[in-house]
Amino acid sequence: MFEVKEKPRQVENALLIGIQRTHMEPGDGENLLDELTELVETLDIEVGGRRVIPLRQPNPHYLIGKGKAVEIIEEVKARKIELIVFDDDLSPAQQRNWENESGVCVIDRQEIILDIFMKRATTREAKLQVTLAQLNYSLPRLKRAWTHLSRQHGGGTLMRGQGETQLEADRRMVQDRIARVRRDLATVIKQRGIQRQKRLKKPVPTAAIVGYTNAGKSSLLNAITGASVAAEDKLFATLDPTTRQCQLATGQKLLLSDTVGFLRRLPHNLVDAFHATLEEAVLSDFLVHVLDLSNPEVEQHHGTTMEVLNSLGAHEKRIITVFNKVDRCANGDFRLNALRLQAPNACFVSARSGLGIEELLEKCAAMVSDDIVEISLLIPHDRYDVINKLHQLDCIQLKEVEAEGVFLQCLLPVQIRNQMKEFEYHREPAVAV
Repeated sequence: MFEVKEKPRQVENALLIGIQRTHMEPGDGENLLDELTELVETLDIEVGGRRVIPLRQPNPHYLIGKGKAVEIIEEVKARKIELIVFDDDLSPAQQRNWENESGVCVIDRQEIILDIFMKRATTREAKLQVTLAQLNYSLPRLKRAWTHLSRQHGGGTLMRGQGETQLEADRRMVQDRIARVRRDLATVIKQRGIQRQKRLKKPVPTAAIVGYTNAGKSSLLNAITGASVAAEDKLFATLDPTTRQCQLATGQKLLLSDTVGFLRRLPHNLVDAFHATLEEAVLSDFLVHVLDLSNPEVEQHHGTTMEVLNSLGAHEKRIITVFNKVDRCANGDFRLNALRLQAPNACFVSARSGLGIEELLEKCAAMVSDDIVEISLLIPHDRYDVINKLHQLDCIQLKEVEAEGVFLQCLLPVQIRNQMKEFEYHREPAVAV
C-alpha cells in the first residue's frame, strides 16, 4: 500500500527549537517548549538539546534568521543530532530548505502530534481521522527529502522531468486516498450517529468530560463509573471516545463520555478530523471540565480548553469545573488556596484516591435535576404501549394498579413531559375519618 511519508528508523536524539515572538508573553516560548519536550518524549525520542529563538519577523526561507539557522545547522552536525523539531509550524518550503542544508530530518509540532495520534489510535474511526489529517498535512510536502521521493533528487533536464511526472502521479494517489478515507469516515460517522440516535430515544442525561491532555479525564471516568478505561500519565493517552454509565444518589442514571484531550496549538486539520469525536461535547447536556491542579500552567490550560469549546460551539454549555490531582498538593499550598478563592464553585478532587468524588456526583445530580421533572400519571389499561415506553426510559419511581388504570410516579426528562400531558394525574389527598 502507498505510504505518504517514510518512517525513518528510531532516532536517538533531537534538538528542539522554540520560538519567542514579540506578541507573546515573556517566558511563553520556554513554556511551550516544555510542552513540546513532553510530546517528543512521548514518542520515546531523547531530547539532546533545546533552544528558544527570539523572532520579530518570520524569515520565508528558514522561519528564523539566516545567522541563527547557520548556528543551529553547525551545532547539529558537530553533535551528530539526528532530528530537528520546531515548536512553530514550518511551511513545506521551509521544511525542505532545512532538510537539504542540515542533512537530517526536520519536523514541526504538527507532525509530532500527528505521529502520537497515529501511534495511540485504536478504533477504526480514530485511525481514519488521523490518516485523513496526516494525508492533508503530507500532500503539500511530497517533494521534501524525508519521503519516499527521497531517491529522486533530479540532476539533468530529463531526470527533473521524470521526477515531476512521479510527483504528479503521487499527488493524484494521495488525493484519491483522501477521497477514499473521507468516504469511509463518513460511513463510520453515520453509524455513530445511528448509535447516538438510539441513546437519544432513551433520554438518559449525558455529560462529556473535557479538558487539557493529561489532566486525568480517563482516571476520573474510572473513579466515577468503576470502568477500566486505559489511563496513563502521558499526553494523548485517550483518543477514542468512551461512554460509561453511572447511577447518581437520586437514582437517576447518567452517561459520561471521555473525550480526546485539548492542547495549545492543536493543528486545525486535526480538530476538523476529530470533529465527530468531539461532538460528544457538543451534544451532551453539560460538561465536566477537568484541570490538572498540580500543573503550573493550569490557567493557560483552562483558556485553551475554552477556546476549543468555543470553536466547537459548546462554550455556552453548563460546566462543572473540576481541579484534579489535589492529592499532589499539601493543605497549605498557596496555589490550592488561591484557586479555591478564585473558583469557589469548583470541585477539588483526586481521581486516584477518591477524594471529592462524592461532592462532584452531587453537583452532577443537581445538573441533572434541572432537566428532570417529577410527574404523576394515570395510564388507562388499554395503553400498555405507553407504560412499556416509560419502562424503557427507566424513569418509573412508583407503580400501582387501580381500577381506572395504572398509577405511575416518574422522573421524566423535560423534553418528554409534553408527550405525557394527557396522562397527568393528581391524586386527591386521603381524608381522615
